[in-house]
Amino acid sequence: MTSPNAEATTAETFDPAPPTDSDSAATSQAVITAEIQEIEARYRDSGVVELQPRLDYPPYRSTLLRHPTKDLRHADPEMIELWAPCFGHRDVHANEADLTIQHGGEPIGERIIVTGRVLDGDGRPVRGQLVEIWQANAGGRYLHKRDQHPSPVDPNFTGVGRCLTTDDGSYRFTTIKPGPYPWKNHRNAWRPAHIHFSLFGTEFTQRMITQMYFPGDPLFPLDPILQTVIDTDARDRLVARYDHDVSQHEWNTGYRWDIVLTGTRRTPLDEEEAA
Repeated sequence: MTSPNAEATTAETFDPAPPTDSDSAATSQAVITAEIQEIEARYRDSGVVELQPRLDYPPYRSTLLRHPTKDLRHADPEMIELWAPCFGHRDVHANEADLTIQHGGEPIGERIIVTGRVLDGDGRPVRGQLVEIWQANAGGRYLHKRDQHPSPVDPNFTGVGRCLTTDDGSYRFTTIKPGPYPWKNHRNAWRPAHIHFSLFGTEFTQRMITQMYFPGDPLFPLDPILQTVIDTDARDRLVARYDHDVSQHEWNTGYRWDIVLTGTRRTPLDEEEAA
């Protein structure tokens, strides 16, 4: 995730050993929650403002080994573009934005529409933006060989889609509301339901990644990944709002979530994969 401003960086000291599996992750949720609350208290007392996630966030155990500790290597962007993939308007079909029609049958779960606009810091629409999403199914299971937790795979749901933003910066996906799932950060750790978003600019070196959450999830205060966004207002910008006008009679519920790319209202982004 993105680095905080230099003046907002504080040193946190916790056990650096990340768990390797759910059995060895003996740390309780109570301990993780206490660590989160301690960091939040220090942040409130510091008087600084952090609008982006911390790369080094001890309650999120694996960040202790995964976040960069040395200067990034500089690369020639023109050389990178020679090897990067490319796409045009004909390469993105409208049906790719409907994750419920990609197979022979209907997927299981709550059908939803997620829509919104991609905007710059001045509120202007960003048109022609490639937006990709990926997510777990209704049971909280990804269609990936490394995801082996005991929840069924849905044969009619792959969990990936993409579209291009329209002239007013809008995107729109039809999908299934994902379920929460366990992960190995600590004992009895559960991730809130979320959808991953990837946005490309005019080049494939211009990639931004973030996550969208659903309102009212009781797992929010317990999740170290979401809590890496220390500032409450910035964290709230990752949560979609229910929009009854997007819901359709006897068909789907609807959520609206705008993505702001720059400025003080910028959506917190996972730049760990955007470098």
